[in-house]
Amino acid sequence: MPLDPQAREFLQRLDAMGGPPIHELSPTELRATLASISGGTPEPVAAQTEHVATGPNGDIPLRVYTPAGHGPFPALIYFHGGGWVAGNLDSVETACTILANRASAVVISVDYRLAPEHPFPAPVLDCHAATRWVAEHAADLNIDAARIAVGGDSAGGNIAAVVAILARDHGGPNIAFQLLFYPATDHDAQTASCRDNGEGYYLTTELMRWFWNHYLGDGDGRDPRASPLRIEDATNLPPAFIITAEFDPLRDEGEAYADLLSAAGNAVTLHRYDGQIHGFVTRCFIMDAGITALEDAAAHLRAALEAPSLKQAER
Repeated sequence: MPLDPQAREFLQRLDAMGGPPIHELSPTELRATLASISGGTPEPVAAQTEHVATGPNGDIPLRVYTPAGHGPFPALIYFHGGGWVAGNLDSVETACTILANRASAVVISVDYRLAPEHPFPAPVLDCHAATRWVAEHAADLNIDAARIAVGGDSAGGNIAAVVAILARDHGGPNIAFQLLFYPATDHDAQTASCRDNGEGYYLTTELMRWFWNHYLGDGDGRDPRASPLRIEDATNLPPAFIITAEFDPLRDEGEAYADLLSAAGNAVTLHRYDGQIHGFVTRCFIMDAGITALEDAAAHLRAALEAPSLKQAER
């Protein structure tokens, strides 16, 4: 399928900005650059509050979006993208408000520590700790601890997949669903999509290497906590909805992870958005397909986390 016209316009705007390639920037410069091309106007939600989760490595800021209605609500714990190096609560606010409203779920956005100041596994440990904290404080957040999902985009999708594995292997909390937008799943990334889409579509193969190098530091990219595609046992993981993009270098590894989960007996739905590039979901304010993808994801999330009493009543 041809490149989506709105995606093409975004790429043209990036070219017009000039400057050195993103992978030649310092982490501080990259954070500022990515912040300058983020934006959008978040949807209003019934309540937006700030909280601080406590973990073994310190405090973890959270932003909580509560939809209209009466709880306890299902919940989505969301981890932002940005290559483990950039991104923050503001960069995914528009997407989080849409998910909260469309899925009628409380969305908890996690401001985990970033590399290279805090390399692997610090972001994963923060996000797992935040997930435990949310489950432990479910009543305070007006959520149902039995209906908690994890999700994220790109590096955040990587973290969400890993948190689901850690929750399975280390005594919880119970994760009912995982929502992964074009996740990074393997540091090696020797795929056809990396070769075919590695230049000219915003996220480049060179930039992805830059991200991995800053994230891993002295860590081993073969560790399944970094590369969930390398887990030896993929059984008994939460049902998953995975979105990929046709012109994304990460397309094939996201789809390979869907295949791995499915082959291990897990319920998986995979949706590739043809004509789209990496990052289109969280840039929904300039790409209509991003809105469609978020609404698609919210529908799957809502169905997966529907209250058991409501499901029984429908039967």
